Amino acid sequence: MTRSRVITLGVAVAAIVLGLDQSTKWWVLNVLDLPDLRQVALLPGLSLTMVWNQGVTFGLLNGFGPWGRGVLAAVALAVVAALGLWLRRVENPFVAAAIGAIAGGAVGNVIDRIRFGAVVDFIHAHVMTPWGELSWYVFNLADAAIVCGVVALVVDSVWPRRVGIASR
Repeated sequence: MTRSRVITLGVAVAAIVLGLDQSTKWWVLNVLDLPDLRQVALLPGLSLTMVWNQGVTFGLLNGFGPWGRGVLAAVALAVVAALGLWLRRVENPFVAAAIGAIAGGAVGNVIDRIRFGAVVDFIHAHVMTPWGELSWYVFNLADAAIVCGVVALVVDSVWPRRVGIASR
């Protein structure tokens, strides 16, 4: 695969992630009206739960106050710029797709932070055990794309080069 096609793949993945992220957030806010409903059970162990996340992924660094959202948005955009520079040098389609997933997710959350002052989180996975309920953080598709992209980069970095995940 040529470098221009690899770059195009990364940009396409970023655009798809961004589009899906913003579409699902729009649907949750404007069609389902989750802010008023607060929670909708989908399946045992999976629900839609409205959370306005003022921190970063999984609510980390939530106590920065009003000025924090600008700082967090600026840091996220700097990371996206760095990912764009990295994407220009990548020859591996697997890495390009991972970079695109991270960048698309980051931009989706920055858009929320600018529009709403917080990120729209709504996917809630939980399960009952004999010891009580185990509950994961409430997240969105952008968060999932960022985590999957980072995991893909880690896998690529430890995968033997002679075997590889994708042709190098």
